Amino acid sequence: MTVFLLALLLAFSIWFIHNLSLRYTEFLQASVEAASNIEGHFNRSSNRCDVIARCQTTGFNIVRNGLFSGRRKVTVTFDPSVLHRKSGETYYITSSELKESSHLIFGDDVQIEYFITDTLFFRFPYENHKRVPVYPVHILGFEPQYTADSKFDIEPDSVTVYGEPGHLEDISRVNTEAIKISDISSSIHGIARLEKIKGVRMSESEVRYSMSATRFVEMPVTVSVQARNVPPGKSMMIYPSVATVTLRCAFPLTADVTDGVRVYVDYDDFISSLGGKCIGKISSLPQGVINCSISPKVFECVVKEER
Repeated sequence: MTVFLLALLLAFSIWFIHNLSLRYTEFLQASVEAASNIEGHFNRSSNRCDVIARCQTTGFNIVRNGLFSGRRKVTVTFDPSVLHRKSGETYYITSSELKESSHLIFGDDVQIEYFITDTLFFRFPYENHKRVPVYPVHILGFEPQYTADSKFDIEPDSVTVYGEPGHLEDISRVNTEAIKISDISSSIHGIARLEKIKGVRMSESEVRYSMSATRFVEMPVTVSVQARNVPPGKSMMIYPSVATVTLRCAFPLTADVTDGVRVYVDYDDFISSLGGKCIGKISSLPQGVINCSISPKVFECVVKEER
């Protein structure tokens, strides 16, 4: 008798599992909360919407949906482009656009025939926010005779921060986590996370960075230091009268880059200087020059009235 009951139970289990694995057509229901990064709004809806659809799915999904229909709650992240603004804080999405998210609502093994719910309306409350720049924190080391030949680019270069006014007023920028790269001899790129700020939410959690690098050679050239923008009736003496400019040039050199290098001191800088000490400037860099340095950096200047 015991063996018969066990066999009967086993047969029933096999039959039950087999039937649950078959596909059926049924109406499924879920309660959806929307999440989205809409500029100026909280990133989650303050309400939920019931979604009902006629679906083809397995018996397992139908039983699970029946057991938890009163408690089945899902949060679906929507791209802001599919949410249409009705007015103020209210946004909506149509059933045709909702199909792309059906697997998030009802599960992967569900085929939607049609939605009973035509349009979902969600309220995204306004939130205090402002736009601030992103500051890349980076420690870069290059192979000998290599240097950057472009600026360190980040994308996006600014983010929107959300929070209470008291939290936002002291935030002027957002830093990336430290980007540490050594032995650079070619272009670099990657993703850096943004440092979290307590009590504040950000529109982005990470940024992309890139920078190109090149091999260089150094070319020293000695030039005279000129005075610029000196008004009529005055003359400006500069000490020392010559400077050494060290040019960092992309390798290999294709032309003489030392020709046309000019160093000058501007009279307006002298007027605003302390004690006539002025920083020398270079007028322009020839093509192929990545950057340069001037020695000495500071020059003594004296202005005299001409007779």
